[in-house]
Amino acid sequence: MKKYLGTFVLAVALMLPLAAQAQMKDSIVIGMRLEPAPGLDPTAAAAAAISQVTTYNIYESLTRIDGTGKVGAMLAKSWTISEDGLTYILKLQQGVTFHDGSTFDSADVKFNFERNAGEKSKNKNKGTYRNIVSTETPDAHTVVVKLKGPNSLFLFKLAQATGSIVAPETADSNATNPVGTGPYKFVKWTKGDSVELEKYAGHRNAASVKIKTAKFRFINDATAQVAALYAGDLDYMPNLSAPEMFAQFKGDANFTTLQGTTEGETILAMNNKHPALSDVRVRRALMHAIDRQALIDGAMNGSGTPIGSHFPPHHPAYVDLTGVYPFDPAKARALLKEAGHEKLELSLKLPPPSYARRGGEVVAAMLADVGVTATIENVEWAQWLDLVYKKKQYSLSIISHVEPMDMNIYTRDNYYYQYKNPGFDQLWKNVETAISEADQFKALQVAQRRLTEDAVNGYLFELAKLGIARKGLSGMWASWPAFINEIAALSWNG
Repeated sequence: MKKYLGTFVLAVALMLPLAAQAQMKDSIVIGMRLEPAPGLDPTAAAAAAISQVTTYNIYESLTRIDGTGKVGAMLAKSWTISEDGLTYILKLQQGVTFHDGSTFDSADVKFNFERNAGEKSKNKNKGTYRNIVSTETPDAHTVVVKLKGPNSLFLFKLAQATGSIVAPETADSNATNPVGTGPYKFVKWTKGDSVELEKYAGHRNAASVKIKTAKFRFINDATAQVAALYAGDLDYMPNLSAPEMFAQFKGDANFTTLQGTTEGETILAMNNKHPALSDVRVRRALMHAIDRQALIDGAMNGSGTPIGSHFPPHHPAYVDLTGVYPFDPAKARALLKEAGHEKLELSLKLPPPSYARRGGEVVAAMLADVGVTATIENVEWAQWLDLVYKKKQYSLSIISHVEPMDMNIYTRDNYYYQYKNPGFDQLWKNVETAISEADQFKALQVAQRRLTEDAVNGYLFELAKLGIARKGLSGMWASWPAFINEIAALSWNG
């Protein structure tokens, strides 16, 4: 498969010298591939770029996920769970204020739960909140939550960006002027360029926060990211878009490199209601046409792990299903012929991230080998959200789904894959209602197999995390169990 290699190697003949000026020890500039869209409210929009800027920085949640993926306390300092798994009693932190000076209390939690479950909710985890029968507030620092049915992932879901706690007074304007209880408050959003934050002096842990000002700069172009790091314009790039440059940074004493994993299942998304793709034989044929390892080598310089379902390989419940649809062009052609689509024309809409644009070129070439013409249409992120995610005007796309434990998306009505299977809905219910970890893992494995059997999408690879930081910066997450850049954990040494 070497014909797919080399196409995307950056021609960086002359690297820019590092900036000579002294590094400010209380500020940081962080690079991001994508600009948040459509706004900065993670409870009302799906984009992971929103989470990267706001989660655990501007907003906090009742629970939190740490860099290893474990769930711990945040705005809820402790909790108890009834034996039947239906009642949660949460004890809240005291002395917490929002950035506008208003006090956080149990009434705010009740507001958030009811808002997230409401008829007009745009929260992508609204199902978690619609499983709540009642939210009681016996006092300002206690919340009693009663569920319709057990949900073993409840505390985990509360820790995600969609569980960010907002205030009733400012909820409607958070997209452009976000207000939370986090250690950083919003300063300015320069569209197309950056978002700026500053330390919130009223935060309960303000004394331990070392970084006073932070800027997130949006640099989608891989070459420009590399140049910005070498020029000193960026202090930290949490996930470099140019994996072929990682080894060079690793050998440079001026930088610290971090190689880890993410929750990003990178898929060839398929519109299951497309006239041809509604036939499972066609979807299976497309999978047989793709050599996952050659795709990873050609588009990601070898960084990434092949997957066969919508689940991360580092999770203990993972089942390796990559062998279900091995690379077999002859099998692909036979399935297409059987389905009456020996010559098939499809659109392939690609958002800006390099894994999508580079991966799309490789995938299109592989599909062409079996008689499928995938016409590439490069779209900006806002267009992708509108045309693919919202309006479902696509045949194929390449995208990384980055939320942890997110197979529940396959149960959503009218989701952009347009897949609906009551059998899978029950399988996911088995996951959520499992009492023991062993039962939950077993249910997760059955659910993985069903998605693979149905070939809902083309499961390609788990996105790697290749972080680059200026020497002296510490506190970065090596892996991304959730797409979070926790600024309060960072500090400069020396």
